[in-house]
Amino acid sequence: MHNSFFCLSLQANRMTDDIFESVSQRVDGEETAENSRIREVAYELHRRCQLYEAKFRDGEKHVSHFEIEQRVAELYARENGMWLPVSDVFDLGVPGPSGNENDTYVSNDIIYKVNNLLNSGSILKLFAKIYMHNNLFYDTCYSLYAFTGFEGRTVMPVFKQSLVKNARPATPIEIETYMAAIGFLKLNDKGRFSNDVYEVWDVVPRNVLKDEEGDIYIVDAEIKLL
Repeated sequence: MHNSFFCLSLQANRMTDDIFESVSQRVDGEETAENSRIREVAYELHRRCQLYEAKFRDGEKHVSHFEIEQRVAELYARENGMWLPVSDVFDLGVPGPSGNENDTYVSNDIIYKVNNLLNSGSILKLFAKIYMHNNLFYDTCYSLYAFTGFEGRTVMPVFKQSLVKNARPATPIEIETYMAAIGFLKLNDKGRFSNDVYEVWDVVPRNVLKDEEGDIYIVDAEIKLL
C-alpha cells in the first residue's frame, strides 16, 4: 500500500471546506491494518457529511457540522454492523479508570475506550489523532471497535487497545528519557515534546505506563502534525 498520511483541517462554520487533506507520511513503514481501517471509515464519514450538507444546505441551515457528523456516523454504524447499544457498553468488561474524554472497560488483555469527544469535538478530528498515535506509538495502537450512544442524539466512537499489565505510571524523568530516545525534544510546557513532524503533549504520568520489565508505553497523548 502506498505510504500516505492524512491530517485534519476542520473549518468551524463551513461544511463545504475540505476536512481531510493528504500529505506525505514522512515516517518509515507501511500503513498498518488498524490505520487502514480508521482511514477508510474516516473518509467515508467525511464523504457522507459533504453529501448531507449539500442536500440540506437550504433547508437546514441551523444544523451544525457536529450534528451532521453525529447523524452520519450513527447511520454508517448501523448500516455496517458497528452500532453498540449504549445499554450494552457495560458488557465490554469491568469498568476501569476514566479520564476527561474516555470511559474505559477492561476484558482480559484488552481495554475498551468509549470517547465522549470532549477534547476533540469531532469524530473526524479524533480519528486523525488516533491515526497519528498509531504511527508514533504502535505498541499501544488503537483499533476501531464500534460506535455507541443515544439514538438520534449522541454518538461516541469505541476503540480497543492492548492492556499494559502490571504497570505503574512512569515518572517525568522516565518519560523524558523515553521521548528523547525516539527522537523528540522537550519543550517548555510540562509533558510537551516535538520532532520535525509532530508535536505531542499531555505526555504525563497518567498517560504513560511502565511495566515490570521497564518498558515504557504511551497509552494516550494529544498530537498534531507540524
